[in-house]
Amino acid sequence: MRAKRSLGQNFLVDGNLQRKIVSALGAGPADEVLEIGPGRGALTAHLAGAVRRLVLVELDDALASELAERYRGRDHVVVLHQDVLTLDVPRLSRAPHELKVVGNIPYNITTPIVFHLLERPRPAEILLMVQREVAERIVAPPGSSAYGALAVGVRTVARTERVLDVPRTAFRPVPRVDSAVVRIVPFDPPRLQPAEEARLRTLTRAAFQWRRKQMQKILRDHPDLSLPRERVAALEAESGFVFTDRPERFSPDDFVRLSRLLEPDG
Repeated sequence: MRAKRSLGQNFLVDGNLQRKIVSALGAGPADEVLEIGPGRGALTAHLAGAVRRLVLVELDDALASELAERYRGRDHVVVLHQDVLTLDVPRLSRAPHELKVVGNIPYNITTPIVFHLLERPRPAEILLMVQREVAERIVAPPGSSAYGALAVGVRTVARTERVLDVPRTAFRPVPRVDSAVVRIVPFDPPRLQPAEEARLRTLTRAAFQWRRKQMQKILRDHPDLSLPRERVAALEAESGFVFTDRPERFSPDDFVRLSRLLEPDG
């Protein structure tokens, strides 16, 4: 079965790496697992029978049909022919906060998938194979060229770890880029209330839309913030932040603290 470029398909054919990824997930007989984009079933073959329940979400018509036929009669394996971005992940499980997610996801929609999976209530763990550049952006330290809104958005709600690198030669067809596996473990309980997360998203989006500007100008002049000059000065004095710095100098925890200072009663 040929890979479809329109769906960003590249199939993992290296058996050793397949086993390493499944081992990194650490799913056992008591776990429910959601696998995104199982494709030809490279990871599925290692998970089926090893976990209590396995849900496969595959968009490709032919692949979804083939997986459904292969696992027909195995009640613990559920095949959903669906776009993961339309999937109501929490409804897949009676205990969505215990769900484990694994997948080799299309590189062209990596960020939307990551943030879709991080909607509340969040899974226990998310293990994704992504383009290596995206993995670097997720785990990038403040001040680095790769650090930005993706790092802040993910790491204010979860712990992250780069688990292993995957060379392009491990796939068929061979993609033009290398890959990496990242682990995302949402904080449980969440560190922020929903309203705090919404305020943080607004601040983060504004900051990195204007990432080449100083934070004081972003707070004053970005249309989503528009703080009076005197309020910005008071915030700087109260917080100890240096608002002549650009956004990439602010850590995820700094963004959390600053967003809380922007609360109406903060």
